Amino acid sequence: MLMKTIYLDNGATTKVDPKVLEKMSVYYTEKYGNASSLHHKGQEAKMGLEEARESIAKSINAKPSEIIFTSGGSESNNLAIKGVAFSKNNRVHLITSEIEHHSVERTFEELKRQGYETSFIKVDKEGFVDLVQLENEIKENTVLVSIIHGNNEIGTIQDIETIGKICKKKKVLFHIDAVQSFTKVPIDVKKINVDLISLNAHKIHGPKGVGALYVRDGVKLKKLNDGGDQEYRLRAGTENVPGIIGFAEAVKLANNSSNIKHMTKLRNKLIDGLLALEDVRLNGPSIDESKKLFGKDDRRLCNNINISFKYVEGESIGGYMDAKGICSSTGSACSSKSLKPSHVLTAIGLTPEEAHGSIRLSLGKFNTEEEIDLVLEVLPAIIKKLRKISPLIK
Repeated sequence: MLMKTIYLDNGATTKVDPKVLEKMSVYYTEKYGNASSLHHKGQEAKMGLEEARESIAKSINAKPSEIIFTSGGSESNNLAIKGVAFSKNNRVHLITSEIEHHSVERTFEELKRQGYETSFIKVDKEGFVDLVQLENEIKENTVLVSIIHGNNEIGTIQDIETIGKICKKKKVLFHIDAVQSFTKVPIDVKKINVDLISLNAHKIHGPKGVGALYVRDGVKLKKLNDGGDQEYRLRAGTENVPGIIGFAEAVKLANNSSNIKHMTKLRNKLIDGLLALEDVRLNGPSIDESKKLFGKDDRRLCNNINISFKYVEGESIGGYMDAKGICSSTGSACSSKSLKPSHVLTAIGLTPEEAHGSIRLSLGKFNTEEEIDLVLEVLPAIIKKLRKISPLIK
């Protein structure tokens, strides 16, 4: 066992930044009122809530009134997609891609069961959406295109600017799931045509249980739950004020170019080190074509590494790594207990065997170069050991 844990599963969740926790604690012990209450305790909570809303809105160049707080990315995705669908009828058409997070993929499957028409756009071997197919799939009754911005498994950053232009030309709403990309990739709602954006706190060293949905002024949604008039009557329920305060502070701390530069450096070192081994492949965009830190050439999330190792199982690799104190993942945290191969990896052309031999290593701002050096010592030895006993090698 290594002396300390090396946490490389930041795509699943992140350690809460101590500065975030400090900001939140005040709203648990001092400013603990219900933000809907009219007395002074309620109003001081309300003031903090609205300041946080303004701060998060500013980070994507939106209006505060366009930010709706939710319990996280999955709820934001559901509210965006079902909210649009239910405001229409079950004869309308919605489009997404083959590599979405389960909260989008399964929402589309449920809508299909309810009579809505749905389409899933193919992707290429690096996970980029087929833009020609996307444009051709948009029909007269299409109301929404929903595409993941930065893929949670393979790190592919979609060209949302071009997709937005297609949606604008075709006069359909455009939603992006930016849960993984938020604060890692610049988003400016004044410069891109996007109508709905799902955001999340716990992927950026904020608290779990809080997220947001950007809803462009004028976009009509059907609310999913009934109750009070909170969140502009789109999301009933007492707001999680401490969580929202923590969310805003996490956004403030994450909007720092040095964080991106740091994670990108570690990502590249880890990828280069692992690709030096035999019988491995990088899943998602290559990094040799994405050297720029802030630009169109950076096509992969700065913190994402997804690698397939021939002749071994990803679950076995993860188990051996965990025994050494290294936390990793075999893909999306929401499907980590499933024995089915990742739908994302099979969509980009991997066989079930290749998909099962994959692991995801995802970085955070607290990871160090020394940790990466240790992983590059430990992981090759694990792969060598597993290949010696692998029944897959004849």
